Amino acid sequence: MAPQSGVFVLQGEGSLISMQPTQFAAETDFQNLLSRFPELLVGDQINPQAPRRWILVKREQPITTNEDGASLWSVDHLFLDQDGILTLVEVKRQTDSRIRREVVGQMLDYAANCMTYWSIDMLQSGFEKTCALANRVSDEVLSDILKPGQSTADFWDRVKTNLEADRIRLLFVADNIPTELKRIVEFLNRQINPAEVLAIELRQYTDGAGTRTIVPMVYGQTQNAVSRKAAGAQRQTWDRESFLESLKENEDVTSEQFNFALQILAWMEKNGRRLLFGSGQGGSVAPTFGLRASTLGPSI
Repeated sequence: MAPQSGVFVLQGEGSLISMQPTQFAAETDFQNLLSRFPELLVGDQINPQAPRRWILVKREQPITTNEDGASLWSVDHLFLDQDGILTLVEVKRQTDSRIRREVVGQMLDYAANCMTYWSIDMLQSGFEKTCALANRVSDEVLSDILKPGQSTADFWDRVKTNLEADRIRLLFVADNIPTELKRIVEFLNRQINPAEVLAIELRQYTDGAGTRTIVPMVYGQTQNAVSRKAAGAQRQTWDRESFLESLKENEDVTSEQFNFALQILAWMEKNGRRLLFGSGQGGSVAPTFGLRASTLGPSI
């Protein structure tokens, strides 16, 4: 009889199979699995109230560190969730000695430089190429995570806003997360705001006959970190979508007032150079004219 692992598969009513822990054959196998099944990033564990849903922007997304665009690094996977938050995923097997400290510095390098040098056009292009390689239509893939009434343009505007506000997510993924990395991730997730830093352990079990079981577990979400993120979310950076959504949900705003706000917003978009959205618990917006923000522009 094989030693028990604590993971079992029940077949029918009379057969209980003990699954044995096994390592992934190679890091590329691990990466291919995530590309095909992004749900392994367990969005319901990351955010139980609003489970994360993912689209793959690109595998091996290049990262530059200078203005000439030369690529120095690449992150293993780049995903987006339904809120337009860029999610950088670095994959390591437990046999890789870099999984403890080196991978942390590596990921922080990625985060610091991507927020400086990535552009929305580059991200959209990468996503469209990824979809083309999979013989899928990019708009159809994106529609899987769009919110009701949200357009493709609104979604990419949200991505741009998040990038400018340093609102990204860093995920360390491995088949075994060592204690040292768990502690580092918990520390970073407490200290870094609005960015989110988590580790996901994907343990693999097999029965020796072809059946595989993957058991995910998220690390880094201490109660202290969750409270900090929640407090930070109250002081959010607004964009067009979140601003209008907030107005709609405000019981004190009548439909007539909401329509009037839409007219003001349309006037600002037509006559101003661009809109400046504020940050804080209440949404605000003002147009810019010429080279400076108008001090007389309406604030709603």
